[in-house]
Amino acid sequence: MTEEYVRRTAVTRLSVSDEQRALLEATIDAYRDGCQMAADMAWPNTKSKSDVQPLAYDTIREETELGSQHAILATHQAAEAITGCYERRSKGLKTSKPRFTAPTVTYDTRTMTLFENNAVSLATVDGRVRCSLVLPQDDDGYQWQFLNDERWELTESTLTARDGAYYLHMGFRRFRTEQEREADKETAEDGTVLGVDLGVNNLAVTSTGLFISGGELTHWQNEYEKRRGSLQQTGTRWAHEAMQRVGRKEETRFTILLHEASNAILAEARENGCTHIAFEELTDIRERLPWATWQHRWAFRKLYEFVSYKAVEDGISVRQIPPNYTSQQCSHTDCGFTHEDNRDGGSFECLKCGYSVHADYNAAKNIAVKYAKKLRRSHKSSDGGVSVDIPLNSGSLIVEGPGTVVPG
Repeated sequence: MTEEYVRRTAVTRLSVSDEQRALLEATIDAYRDGCQMAADMAWPNTKSKSDVQPLAYDTIREETELGSQHAILATHQAAEAITGCYERRSKGLKTSKPRFTAPTVTYDTRTMTLFENNAVSLATVDGRVRCSLVLPQDDDGYQWQFLNDERWELTESTLTARDGAYYLHMGFRRFRTEQEREADKETAEDGTVLGVDLGVNNLAVTSTGLFISGGELTHWQNEYEKRRGSLQQTGTRWAHEAMQRVGRKEETRFTILLHEASNAILAEARENGCTHIAFEELTDIRERLPWATWQHRWAFRKLYEFVSYKAVEDGISVRQIPPNYTSQQCSHTDCGFTHEDNRDGGSFECLKCGYSVHADYNAAKNIAVKYAKKLRRSHKSSDGGVSVDIPLNSGSLIVEGPGTVVPG
């Protein structure tokens, strides 16, 4: 069933005074404690929000300074974390009781108000604070498309503390347009799929052989980390303000890089007549890429978001597919042999058939094939399904019949 809403996130820094900073910091600490209390009480037998809330609510209210709504949100976040643990366990992944260490706090429409003058009112452990949003001077800044369009409705958001600054990850939603509903239909008729694999060395690799390097993102990430480290050692007020400027520059630069990457992926899809773009699922990206930093994981989600909303204009559907074994399975037409030793870093060589290719390209092909098979299964027809084309760097693959893959 098609999701009724389109959902997006706009990250914006807040302008806060020293007094407001202290209240927000205290609220984050109390919220983190509340989430952990709820997880401690619910683990491992309780995971639904409706069960965790009555179990932990009174304790959170008694032992923290959180207001009633934030206490409820803390129980809900604990429930979601425990549910995620159950899902990872069902996939054979190791898991343990959730630990809440991130400097974040969740806000909803009861605990946050957005005003027309681009200020927000946030509930804290001691009343509310009203802070201004630090927005781009130019009207083409991506936040403006949500703030200036009445179709977008503010939903649950997250406040994050980073390097002495506070960032509000504002959640927005709007109803899907008819055009978007058509693009979202899971039909394989005349379908052509572009697979996209994500990584650190290569930010994205497509099944057509397009490589988008992650080198520039990693380079600037390291540069900004060095600057922050040097400023932290100084410890002056000037250094604190300079760190905030570094954070703004980093976000701006990374956003530009990700827009360029999304444009390249969409250009590749258009050139090859693709009706669908398949990304690997981002849910367990931390486990699959343990060496990826938070900047990389943020970049993966932003890239997917940018491609998704830009693809609507071309009627291209963008989806995620579970990446199980896509990096270990041989993508050669007549093989499909799966073994963890097939991959060695950036190289892939099948132990069975000897097929040798770049590992990220092999994974991108497998992602495309998996999604093409899903599309076939979703298409109900008397002839047992239609064929789905997968363009490659040379030639193509066709998924047809009962899910078989043949050279194009």
